[in-house]
This record gives sequence, structure tokens and C-alpha cells, in this order.
Amino acid sequence: MSEFIHLPLKQLTDQQVRFAPPARRREQVGRAEKLHSEIEPARRYPYPFVSFRITDFRSDAHADLLIPGDELKHDLLLFIKLLERSLPALPIEQSVEPMLTAEQIGKQFNVSTKTVSRWRVRGLVGQRVIIKGRRQLAFPKSVVEQFLATNQKQVERSGRFSHLSDDEKEDILRRARRLCRSGGCLTEISKRIARKLGRSVETIRYTIKNFDRTHPDKAIFADATGPLDGADKEMIVNSYQNRKGVPVQTLAKRYNRTRNSVYRVVNESRAEQLVNQPVDYIYHESFDDPDMEAEILTPMPGEENFQEAHRGMKPPRDVPAELASLYEWPLLTREQEQHQFRLMNFLKHKLSKLKESIHPATVRASELRKIEELLSRINFVKARLINCNMRLVASIAKKHAHAAESLFELISDGNLSLMRAVEKFNYSFGNKFSTYGSWAIIKNFARSIPDEKHHRERYITGHEDLFEAKAETRTDEGEIMAQVEQARNRISRLLEGLDPRTRDVIRMRNGLEGTSPLTLEQIGQHFGITKERVRQINVRGMKLLRDKAREQETVELM
Repeated sequence: MSEFIHLPLKQLTDQQVRFAPPARRREQVGRAEKLHSEIEPARRYPYPFVSFRITDFRSDAHADLLIPGDELKHDLLLFIKLLERSLPALPIEQSVEPMLTAEQIGKQFNVSTKTVSRWRVRGLVGQRVIIKGRRQLAFPKSVVEQFLATNQKQVERSGRFSHLSDDEKEDILRRARRLCRSGGCLTEISKRIARKLGRSVETIRYTIKNFDRTHPDKAIFADATGPLDGADKEMIVNSYQNRKGVPVQTLAKRYNRTRNSVYRVVNESRAEQLVNQPVDYIYHESFDDPDMEAEILTPMPGEENFQEAHRGMKPPRDVPAELASLYEWPLLTREQEQHQFRLMNFLKHKLSKLKESIHPATVRASELRKIEELLSRINFVKARLINCNMRLVASIAKKHAHAAESLFELISDGNLSLMRAVEKFNYSFGNKFSTYGSWAIIKNFARSIPDEKHHRERYITGHEDLFEAKAETRTDEGEIMAQVEQARNRISRLLEGLDPRTRDVIRMRNGLEGTSPLTLEQIGQHFGITKERVRQINVRGMKLLRDKAREQETVELM
């Protein structure tokens, strides 16, 4: 069931999933379900007939193709499943006909939910719905009745196989109670009992769960029948995501849950972080035009020449080492800029649409991977735009350096303005980014430099700054060593007021751990971040330390 037998049906499916609106796809699922019920395995069906029955459009493509009935039923099921998965889930109250969950069908026909899942391969087609805030599979009543009429013998056989006598049920429950006292989750205990009694794992599991559901006061796995509280969920996520990473199997045993339950908790937390993060972008009407997607996603004009220039970039000889990284990227042409800004905002548009279609509590791992893939592509394009324009920041910062204490602080501050400008630039106006970026950086300097100057003038204490003190030549070596030790202790106390990562960055960058100072790139590799981000953390952290030092000196003078 994983691959189409006939390529035209696969192409038809891909076309509808990509381009047909949700309402149209939902209608086509119903048409395909109806056609599937009418197919006779022994007959052959022309492809144009199949296409018309599904899409209501007469096509001349593959006019000579005759599809055997059994193969057509196989491909139709794949068509229905793929279209159904692409549809956003609707609240069950909005369904046009009564819907039955897998549990309700299992109870009606005396089978397990696993058996109901296997029936989907035989043509029991479901739809994604939202029940009490959770997304799950449900089956239209008419589809269930039609499946029963077509597969009556199979349904009856499954019901007889799953049926247990009262004595057998009591035996299963007695064994489950005994094993539960020794520890273990429902799935593990079900497997052990199944091996012992020669029954399927799902039959044992269903028997225990059904007992717990109908007898909550006597439930064997009482803790596993209710939802996990917030504290337990947080502990599971933290244990799974920490550096050592507690194995899922261990967490399942610890909290008396299944592995799937643990994965759901982890994915839900991961989804909340990804889905709830707002997406800020510049919308353009071309983003909703399917014919424009291929053009937007094409490689950047002159991509090969750009990469070749990037590999050959070298900083000028007179450039300080701290600014050498600004010359690692070539400048972008107007056409290349337009392409990259359009691509970045288009990817954000796709990300926003994807987030709107999912709910953190019912998100699938495949949907999380799509979100992370889009975020990765967005960050790649954004990083390229930032890197190619960082020389703009340096050129503007040099003109303002006379009014501030440090050129490098200005560059770091200007880089933040550059990042915000990349996010806010509207490429559709046709302007060059350097115009907008320069305005944003200069505007920020006009605000931040006077503020910094005012702060310095207000808190002058007559003492040299702790982090820029000149060497004292009027004291002997013992006094110097005592002053150094005193300064080191004072710095250590000030560092304790910073967050752990900022504290570690400053210590590594300045060699405060008794080792040689590390480069921005080395620190970035340690934390898994860019060297520009390390530079920003270091500059901001040093500014906080200076402010704290001035505040302490002011208090001492009082």
C-alpha cells in the first residue's frame, strides 16, 4: 500500500494535493470513496473515466490506459489517504454525517482498535476530525456500513477471533494485576501475557484497557488512564532533552506509560515551542499563486559566481583582525537581493500557513520536521542577507565612533539594527536594501549614542572603569598583585549576576578560567551558535558588568 501501481494516478494525486483548495480536496475524497465502492476487481477501467469521476473534469491524458479493477482499488485507497492527510481537521460537530471513532467501531463489532486500523487497508476510509481539542481519525457512518456489507465475513471472523470468555478475561486481569505490582507499563505486561496465553498483544491490551475504563475504581493501570499533569510532562521533556538524555524506554517505565505516550509528550512540548513562535514577514500576493512557487524557489541568480567569490574572499591587509570576518562574504546585486528577500518571506508565508493547520496537542512528527526544515531554510537565507551587508554596519559605525567609547560596541549594536532591518525590509518596493538598512542603523545610533553618553556623564565617580583600567606604575609588585586579586574577586561577584551562558562567554573570551582567551569562532562551536552571536553576547554582557560596577561605586561613595 506504500506505492502507486500506476504513475498517472500518482501524478493526479500530487496535483490535487499541491493545487486544489481544501474544500475541493474534501469533495474529491468523497468522490474517490464512492468510486472505490463501485469498482469490480475483474473489470478494466479507462483512466479518463477514473479522472472524471474524481475531479469532474474530462481529460484526454493517458486515453489508452486501462487499469485493472484490483489495481485501481489499491491506487484509489492511496489517493484517498494522501488527500485526507493533506486536509485540515474539522471539529466533529461540523461533519455532514455521523462519525464513529475506532473505539466505537471496535466496541460495536467486538474487535480491537488495531483490527479497525487493519481494516483501513481493505477500504475502510477515515477522516481527521477534532474531538475535545484533539485530532484523531473517525469514520463516516455510511462508509462503515458500506465496508460491513462488502467485508461481512472478514468482520465476523475478526469478531470471533477477538472474543474472549469471561474466564479468559478474568485470567488476563489476574495476571495483569500481579505483574503490575512488580512494575512495568501496560504494553510490556500485555506482551508478556500474550506470549503466555497465545493471544495477540492487542487483544490483551484491549481487555485490560476496557476493564480500566469501565471500572475506574478498580483500574489496574489507574495512573495511565488519565492525562499527565504539567509537572510530569515538564520532567519528561527535561529528562529527554538534557545532555545525557534519559532513554524513552526508561521514562515509559518511570511514569507507567507507553513509549508512544512519552514521544507524544516530547513532541507536544517541541510543537508548542515551534508553533506558538510568531512569524513576522512581508506578505505578497504572489505567495498564494501556485504558478509562482517554482520561480520563487529557483536558485539565486548568479549563485555559482557568488559561491566562487565567497570562497575567494580575503580581507584587506589594513583591516583589524576583529573586523576580518566582515569581508568573508561578497556583496549582493540588486537582482540577487530581490530574489533572496522574496524567498525568505515566501518561506515564512509557508511556515505561517503550516502552523495554522496544526495543533500542538495532536501534531505529527512529520509536521514538526516540516516546520524545522522551513525554519532552517529561512535562517540560511536570512544569515546570507545579514552577512553580505555587515560591511555596511562597519562603515556607518566608523563615522559615529568619535561620539562613543568603542567602535566594536557600535558595530555590535549596529548588527542588531541590521538584523531587524532584514526582517522588516519590503523588497516589493524595488529599492536597494542598503538605503533602508543605512537609515535603520543611523536611526538606532542617533538614539543609543546620546543615551550612552548621558549615562556616562551621570555616573562619573572619579575612578577608572574596572574593565578599562590603566596599569598602575606608582605601586610595588606586591600591591599590584593584591589589586589584581581584589579585581578578580570583584569581577567574579559581578559575573554571578549574569545568566549562565553570558557568564561563560565572558570568561572564555577574556581567559578568566586560567586559560588563554578563546576566539569568537571557538566559543561559537562550544555553544553551537554563530560567532556574531557570541560577539553580541560578549558586548552586551560587558556592558551589563560596567553598569553594575558603576552602581556599586556610586553606592560606596554614598
